[in-house]
Amino acid sequence: MLVCTLVTKTRFQRILLCIYKDKHMSDLSEILSILDSQGKDFEKFKAKVNADYMELAKKQNRPSFPDSDGGVDDYEHTKAFNTWARSGRGEDTLAALQSKGMNTGADPDGGYAVPLEVDRTIDSLLRDISPIRRVARTVQTGTADYRKLVRTSGPASGWVGELEARTETTGAKFAAIVPPLGEIYSNPAVSQNMLDDSFFDLSQWLADEMSENFAMEEGAAFINGTGIDQPRGFLTYDVSTDVDADRGFGTIQYIASGASGAFTSSAPADQLIDLMQSLRPAYRQGASWVMNSSTLGTVRKLKDGNDNYLWQDNLQAGEPGTLLGYPVIEAEDMPDISADSLSIAFGNYQRGYTIVDRMGTRLLRDPYTAKPNVLFYATKRVGGGLVNSEAIKVMKFATG
Repeated sequence: MLVCTLVTKTRFQRILLCIYKDKHMSDLSEILSILDSQGKDFEKFKAKVNADYMELAKKQNRPSFPDSDGGVDDYEHTKAFNTWARSGRGEDTLAALQSKGMNTGADPDGGYAVPLEVDRTIDSLLRDISPIRRVARTVQTGTADYRKLVRTSGPASGWVGELEARTETTGAKFAAIVPPLGEIYSNPAVSQNMLDDSFFDLSQWLADEMSENFAMEEGAAFINGTGIDQPRGFLTYDVSTDVDADRGFGTIQYIASGASGAFTSSAPADQLIDLMQSLRPAYRQGASWVMNSSTLGTVRKLKDGNDNYLWQDNLQAGEPGTLLGYPVIEAEDMPDISADSLSIAFGNYQRGYTIVDRMGTRLLRDPYTAKPNVLFYATKRVGGGLVNSEAIKVMKFATG
């Protein structure tokens, strides 16, 4: 006799089981046991697929740890870093993550690398508040050994007929430019009570404090830095009245204002026009003026022969005004106008000056020195130097 039974184990299984009631058929209980085992295996398989999918989604949406070999993601690092920064606990966990995720290893004496999110925020804020960083070329590197090859002379060239003999051309000459690097530091303080407050945005506070301090120091170095344990400022290079074709590599051309410590009284606008025109057209695309606010106050009063001000305010909010059609960047570290001062620069800083950021800002937590406050000693390696002396010109406030 044929007997049919509807067996329902899960919403994924609806099985109609038919057996013959005779001594040669398997027992119904044995068949139900097999079906039950298969159902459990299916649930395990489904759970594993879901788990694998969720993990893949997390990895696709979370950035990897800086210099990571793929074993540590930024979510784990940020969580461990925040625990350590707020309470001082979990240092072993943070050290283990950094040792696993960074090629350079962890060095508690040198501090721990801040999370990628904080580092990016610092870079963004520095670009907003550091004047030269806004216009210069910036590169990131994982080591301190950054070199840029620049051509100091090109091969000879010319026109020839199709069948005429070609004279041998001279090869190009190159020089290796190594922008000097130095370690810049910041040491902001915050109370432990603030750190204990879960609503206190520690990451944003660290980024704001560090970027403000870093910007002040590097802003001065990019203009007047000595190049010894710090960037070399573009105003510290040799200057000459020689035009591009006659100057040695690394020497900047200057235009004299016509009077010692002042603009010439007869036609002050002419010297600014001469300075602007001394920059080749290829570099004037993207060029800008750089001066401090005191010098800018003087320049804004200058007029052309038709009694029109040379300065033009920009009607768009947040955009700099223009001088002779080019934007003006205010940099307080530029010198005031005085005898022989180099108080105005005009150039294409993307082509002329390179800033080097070594990836990774490191942090030391100090809860002892300024109790009940906690100090965060942050360090970052930054370099900078002139890479094209034809792309930047300066005005010297002298008679010649």
